[in-house]
Amino acid sequence: MDPGVRTSRAEARQLLDPEFVEVGASGRRWSYEEVLTQLPDMVGNSEEGPRYVPSDITGVVLAPGVVHLTYETTIEGRRARRSSLWRRLSEEAGWRMCYHQATPVPSQGD
Repeated sequence: MDPGVRTSRAEARQLLDPEFVEVGASGRRWSYEEVLTQLPDMVGNSEEGPRYVPSDITGVVLAPGVVHLTYETTIEGRRARRSSLWRRLSEEAGWRMCYHQATPVPSQGD
């Protein structure tokens, strides 16, 4: 969520698995390369502008080296429920996100 990380392609490469896929809140499917290209220009990446505020973060270990993370974010009054899968293939590679999905939360109720 940190703008400094979100605007750095080098940092993003360390956190995203090369097989990364995202289904955004818009319904658009994003590949690893598309995210690396577009991430620095996306909303929430400026120290002065709106920022994502995460809440209700929960993680579940699905298997050794695989974690399912769920949470909500709010930015400019818009909420989304988010789900991501993180895997650790080796000690050297560390934890990397291999899948992410965001689902908008309607403004009227859940």
